[in-house]
Amino acid sequence: MPRLRRPRSPAALARRIAAVLLAVTAVALAVRPGPPADAATPEAVPVVVAARALEAGRALAAGDLTVGRYPAGTAPTGVVPDPDLLIGRVLAGAVRPGEPLTDARLVGPGLTALLPEGEVAAPVRLADLAVAALVRTGDRVDVLATAPGAAEAELLAAGVRVLAAGGSGDDPAAGLLLVAVDTPTAARLAAAATGSTLTVSLPPP
Repeated sequence: MPRLRRPRSPAALARRIAAVLLAVTAVALAVRPGPPADAATPEAVPVVVAARALEAGRALAAGDLTVGRYPAGTAPTGVVPDPDLLIGRVLAGAVRPGEPLTDARLVGPGLTALLPEGEVAAPVRLADLAVAALVRTGDRVDVLATAPGAAEAELLAAGVRVLAAGGSGDDPAAGLLLVAVDTPTAARLAAAATGSTLTVSLPPP
């Protein structure tokens, strides 16, 4: 007489069904085609970056520049793709190796494009190159003028932002600062430059 099989319990049957479903899912995932290679890797765009550390006031040469690759949409605003576009341009501030060279890093229209309304870029040539060497782009400085025979210096501008600091040595830009001021202050700086000695002090932050 054949032996009757004992019916499975509902819990055992549920476990068996779950195991079968997991096996089917694993097979489906294994045979599913992967995404196209182009979809997995975002398109990269060329960006000119500094090939080495560069000082403020430097006229860029081919050896100063190299090309990096940035995923599309991640490069800073104002970059360029070709080093030839920057040859001969002058740095407004020092840059580190690998740093993208944007228009705001260069002396020219890009440097003043972000100035608030009512501000202009005014040149200040310092008589003491040792003092000028202490000033960096982004510093806040007080500009002072000493007229011939005067016992005290006159404060022409307080806490103005340095947009660019010139080079050193025999560089024609040595001692030259570009500062952000309002138009009346720019006029006072220009008038003082004709007959007074200009210097700066760095106020506490």
